Amino acid sequence: MVRTACGLLPPEPGVYRFTDAAGRVLYVGRATDLRSRTRSYWGDLRERRHLRRMVGQIVGVEAVVCASLHEASWLERNLLERSLPRWNRTRGGQEVPCWLVLDDGPRRPGLVLVWSEPDAPAFGPYLGATAAKLAWSGLVRACPLHLTGTHLDATDRSLAEARGVAPRDREAFGGVLRSLLSGDSDAAARVRSALTEAREAAAERLAFETASRIQAELAALDWLIAPQRVTGCTPADLAVHGWSDGVLFSLTASDGRLDRWSVTAVDADAAASKLHRTPPQWRDFAARNAELAAALRRALGPR
Repeated sequence: MVRTACGLLPPEPGVYRFTDAAGRVLYVGRATDLRSRTRSYWGDLRERRHLRRMVGQIVGVEAVVCASLHEASWLERNLLERSLPRWNRTRGGQEVPCWLVLDDGPRRPGLVLVWSEPDAPAFGPYLGATAAKLAWSGLVRACPLHLTGTHLDATDRSLAEARGVAPRDREAFGGVLRSLLSGDSDAAARVRSALTEAREAAAERLAFETASRIQAELAALDWLIAPQRVTGCTPADLAVHGWSDGVLFSLTASDGRLDRWSVTAVDADAAASKLHRTPPQWRDFAARNAELAAALRRALGPR
């Protein structure tokens, strides 16, 4: 029955959780494709053999559809840091947060990826070391801000000369990077175009490894700029509620991180007092996830 209910999930990124007969959460996970990932637990599990015994205890499934895989990664982390279900192994998951620090001053400008929260203003946090490194690599390839300083060493001076980069480019590169990391779509398009040209040029000179690397950087750039609203959300005590067919879906925040998720049966009058707390920009998200929660409840029957 649960595997059949998983077929109601969309093939989109999100977070899912399995529950047992007592309503206890057994496992929380994230997925690029919620439908495919949740149904896979009734397959051979291959690299997840330790979860085989859990599958026999599953009687319920719930899910949150997210705006991106990056957003799903953060929601999974937040939920696991708040509470670790029996079948999850690591509180908070395996990923480590990181930040991008932009210095566009004249002496030694650059874009730096750091793994502890900096004191200086920074962009982020981002969750996923491999993707973050690739995205950083693509950004400095397209906008080599570090080569525009006035105090370069001999190696960087040679690289700057080879690429035709000079201090006069510092303001332009810094502006594009700052705009892109602040969510500007035009800046993102410029960087994406520069990387696409570099990939094609590499392929034309038969530098296929370089072309493949740049393609990976393009994918990582899309990951970096994809919507991520569940960590660093405002207000810090954000409450997101949606109601459908007698089911109230709720996500609430602690200190700017959505980390509490509940699905409860309530009537429309009881739900009304909570729905008004949901900011307008979250209402479509809440409504969609409430409809999904109600559909899963109907499919699984009363518990």
